[in-house]
Amino acid sequence: MDNLTHSLIGAALGQAGLKRRTGLAMPALIIGANLPDVDAACFFWLEGTEHLGFRRGITHGTPAMVLLPLILAALLWWFDRWQAARGTRPGGRLPVSFKWLYLLSLIGTLSHPLFDWFNNYGIRFLEPFSSIWFYGDVLFIIDVWVIAMLGSGVWFSLQRERVRMPEWTQPARVACLSVTAYVALNYAISGIADGWGLVYDGPSETITNPVPITFWKREVLWRDDGWLDHPQRRETYGKYDYSLFDMEEDSSFDKRVPTNLADPRIAQWAKGNPQAEAFLFWSRMPVAELHDDRIVLRDQRFMDSPAAASFTVTLLPPGK
Repeated sequence: MDNLTHSLIGAALGQAGLKRRTGLAMPALIIGANLPDVDAACFFWLEGTEHLGFRRGITHGTPAMVLLPLILAALLWWFDRWQAARGTRPGGRLPVSFKWLYLLSLIGTLSHPLFDWFNNYGIRFLEPFSSIWFYGDVLFIIDVWVIAMLGSGVWFSLQRERVRMPEWTQPARVACLSVTAYVALNYAISGIADGWGLVYDGPSETITNPVPITFWKREVLWRDDGWLDHPQRRETYGKYDYSLFDMEEDSSFDKRVPTNLADPRIAQWAKGNPQAEAFLFWSRMPVAELHDDRIVLRDQRFMDSPAAASFTVTLLPPGK
């Protein structure tokens, strides 16, 4: 998810009552909820699409979920001691407990890969032990409804706390419960949309692509291994739109487009090309557009995205 959403998750958990456990609890939760994205620093040394094969990997993997909260808790604990030594420690800050700092940093950090898994971009939970990608296909990568629920819950909770109203944690708790119910609803919608595609004889694989704002809709991407140029067998692809409230029969399975992935030039031209190798490692549904002097690789999930150019690699013959 986007970093605003991650930050609001940490803030909502704090306003729901967790920030009363120790001093510096809110920084532990909010920074922890964003901490795995330290891998974004790779943009300083990687070019083009090389970052696709690096991000959402080692800093989102199992060991990082233990080590990153530990580092964060140690830094916050040191910061509190440093302020106390300088005489600048705020008088209203609660006593700092390293145990609680670590637990809250852990909670915040764990929320990050969980919400990253909800979208279709992919995440490698098991790095460095395994590079397998996991996908939730539940929420769009920037979900305005999640942001609205969490944002309003945090705001109303802070306003109640400011005027010392009782039960100031209630709005944040309601927001957390609402987001949980919303995620469960979207998980169900994605499952229904995926099953709807399988009632046809066409696709052998389907992926439900969440779309922005209209959470009850899905862009269902499909693939099939079918006959195009007899007797050659080719993998084909397409998509159809699904709406929870408009389940009409779709004929898009008759509009088969070849993926062209069997072209031997792809492996030859991609070898030794770090951008192409990173793209093919990351891509869940690669598609190749064939030209005499080049091959353009795209990912079916993002072909219609405004950022489609960021998920595109052009292969050239060796020496070009």
